[in-house]
Amino acid sequence: MDNNVKIVTNNKLIDLHVHSNISDGTMSPSEVVKLASDRGVGVMALTDHDTVEGVAEARTAADECGMVFIPGIEISAGFRDRDIHILGYFIDTESEEFLNVLRKAWVKREERNDKIAERFAKFGIALDIEAIKKISGSSVITRAHFARWLVENGYCRSNSEVFDRFLGNDKPCYVPRDYMTRETAITAITNAGGIPVLAHPMLYGLSMAETDTLVGELCEMGLKGIETYYSSNMGYDEDNVRSLALKHKLIMTGGTDFHGSNKPGLEIGTGRNNNMHVPKSAYEDMFRLKGMPVPEI
Repeated sequence: MDNNVKIVTNNKLIDLHVHSNISDGTMSPSEVVKLASDRGVGVMALTDHDTVEGVAEARTAADECGMVFIPGIEISAGFRDRDIHILGYFIDTESEEFLNVLRKAWVKREERNDKIAERFAKFGIALDIEAIKKISGSSVITRAHFARWLVENGYCRSNSEVFDRFLGNDKPCYVPRDYMTRETAITAITNAGGIPVLAHPMLYGLSMAETDTLVGELCEMGLKGIETYYSSNMGYDEDNVRSLALKHKLIMTGGTDFHGSNKPGLEIGTGRNNNMHVPKSAYEDMFRLKGMPVPEI
């Protein structure tokens, strides 16, 4: 769809999961807001990965467009040697305590990448960390991303060879990850005045029983919501997530996970081929949980 097309509608859309080029999207915060407004979005949250640096610009643009804007973030945390993502809404973006948590996580990730690069350099392989970051997209860099770059650049014939020679647990270039804990992420969001929400629970490759266990543990840590309406939901995904929300007494949020041209075919506000509709209750419940008046759209 042409990004210059303006859609006029009396039924305002809601998109509570949007990325800009401050993390891994392709549009600036103000460009994302303008596009959202033109497409009929009335409520939007900017949720860049592990940063709130784009919030001020997006807020200003939203005010100019007359859009309801919610400051947000998407934080990566560890669970069973994989990433899960915790969305935070209504974040105080000037909270020094919160910003320090983000800085520490960034330093740890960069230190690990540098250590891996140093170990590969001993084998005469100069890793291109910036290219590997592009491969990883919205996720924290993993061994699989290093492996893909090594295969694509002719250093190994397959991922298996990468792990057999370099990145297996007992191999010379392996450096263990230092995950941010789930509790750290949720506590940081809460202490910054935010609402912690589990992002896209169906994307983690867990069974429903495992997802239920994860959600239960996160609730004990202070989780308040779960992303129920999502552009990649298929089949009974939405129904399954809704059942988890009801069981654990969580609010239900939703969004497209818009990244601009980094996710082709994914439209802000509506998902893929209009496959997603976030109900008004998704943002209304968040305002009520914050004890704030619910704005009309």
